[in-house]
Amino acid sequence: MKLVIVNYGAGNIQSIKFAFKRLGYDAVLSDDAKEIRAADRVIFPGVGEASSAMNKLRASGLDKVIQELKQPVLGICLGMQLMCHSTEEGNTSGLGIFDTDVVRFTNRVKVPQIGWNQISNLKSSLFKGVAEKDHIYLVHSYYAPICSETIAVSEYEMPYSSALQKDNFYGVQFHPEKSSKVGERILKNFLELA
Repeated sequence: MKLVIVNYGAGNIQSIKFAFKRLGYDAVLSDDAKEIRAADRVIFPGVGEASSAMNKLRASGLDKVIQELKQPVLGICLGMQLMCHSTEEGNTSGLGIFDTDVVRFTNRVKVPQIGWNQISNLKSSLFKGVAEKDHIYLVHSYYAPICSETIAVSEYEMPYSSALQKDNFYGVQFHPEKSSKVGERILKNFLELA
């Protein structure tokens, strides 16, 4: 199986590569459109600031490449947020894959949310073998509200989308590569999607 991580200068790539290595797969880091299109699975990571990340994607043409992919694609953290219509972070237009807009937590809670939280309302084979209220690891100041494409929910100030899915596109707000056995199971499920 050919596993490609989209390289656009925004992501904690090494920990993602190590997570797949533990599952027995070598993930290739690439910004080559042809190589990304030829992959069996694509990982769209992201750590950093939304507007500069989108600018890098547009400058390289990778925004269009991602939108056109037909194989399973997994957006992680900022990667998931950039797959939405827009984000309040830098008033940035996203890829428009998920039909929701990303908003910031209010100052009524500590921002960013950093640490372990629970996931519930699990609605996808991405969560096969994962239990309601299992714990995942998050670091984020912005979130996707609950919408028709929500496949998992976490709560911080209010319930929000911890994961989204539309067709072959999956997004997780949390970091599966840092979420211990639960995260490992989710990555394994992603690799085994039909």
